[in-house]
Amino acid sequence: MSVLVHLCTTAEWRAALSAGALPPAGAPFVHLSHPEQVHLPAGRLFPGRRDLVLLVVDPARLTDPVVEEPGVPGDPAGMRFPHLYGPLPTAAVVAVVPYRPPVRPVLPAPDDALGRALAHHLSMRTRRAPEVRDVPGGVAVLDARFPHSRDNNRLLLDGPVDAGTVARAAADVVDGQVLPATLRWPGAGAVAAELATSGWEAEELLVMARPIRPLPTGGERAEVVARAEVHPLWEAGWRTGLAGMPDLDEVVRQLVGREHLNDAVVAVTDVAAREDGRVVAAGQLRVDGATAVVESVMTAPAARGRGHADAVLARLLELAADAGCDLVVLEADARDWPRRWYARRGFATVGSTWEVVQA
Repeated sequence: MSVLVHLCTTAEWRAALSAGALPPAGAPFVHLSHPEQVHLPAGRLFPGRRDLVLLVVDPARLTDPVVEEPGVPGDPAGMRFPHLYGPLPTAAVVAVVPYRPPVRPVLPAPDDALGRALAHHLSMRTRRAPEVRDVPGGVAVLDARFPHSRDNNRLLLDGPVDAGTVARAAADVVDGQVLPATLRWPGAGAVAAELATSGWEAEELLVMARPIRPLPTGGERAEVVARAEVHPLWEAGWRTGLAGMPDLDEVVRQLVGREHLNDAVVAVTDVAAREDGRVVAAGQLRVDGATAVVESVMTAPAARGRGHADAVLARLLELAADAGCDLVVLEADARDWPRRWYARRGFATVGSTWEVVQA
């Protein structure tokens, strides 16, 4: 059986992540669909809505029975829908993708690590954005509350589109501002290279993936902490990396302030390692169904070389396993050393995306 899908709101999915399952609502079953059918319940239940998500369900991970049954009067004659007689476990959801008709959603297979990583990248940024606009080749996500955050104000382009289209779209969405863009299709490097010849900066990010299995080094030295405990470490890193930027204090304030947006759409956990009670290394885990994402693994310069990052990463993987995930993904700069550090810890490169911004 191929994947099944369930259409729901972002709030319903976030509640399910906290509970571990999505319960039936108003019926003794969870209404699933085959991908080619989902437009029918969408039209009945959410007419005109474009702010929903499709949960991509691997039926092999379901333990309760799935029964093919008729829908409602008005459905095509003989059409039957899969009904799950029990809650939908979040660990059976291999991807969460935006539902924005008439754009046909891309539904990754359970064994497609790159597809699952790209689905998360697009979906999380779309879900948390207060404004999403269609542009050639994809969407623009916008958040006027955090104008200094490029991650919250950018184009997400699945393309393929040419360099001129990227440049025009980046300049047309917001008056007086050229947005950065993420290019996410195979072969996008050629477009990034062309933009780089006309005043843009281009950076390749490797998409790396790893099955959920323990590291040789355990996570006993790292602990789950409140977000505020890692803020000083983040702020120090940003102030070093952004030194000389105008309005640096306001930039850092916005970069810290945006973080609560992630918690509203995925399950976020921060982990830290300490020396003499002070946080010297940290990392973040974002769980979105069966897919876990590792973010922001860092160590204070004075504490490097002592195994703190290994302990943090090991603890993150343990938490991902506890949440029922089977895949962990991350992005690493193709030109920087962390990609090799992750590769030595079992992460394999499965693809890449390109970040472009007008210099």
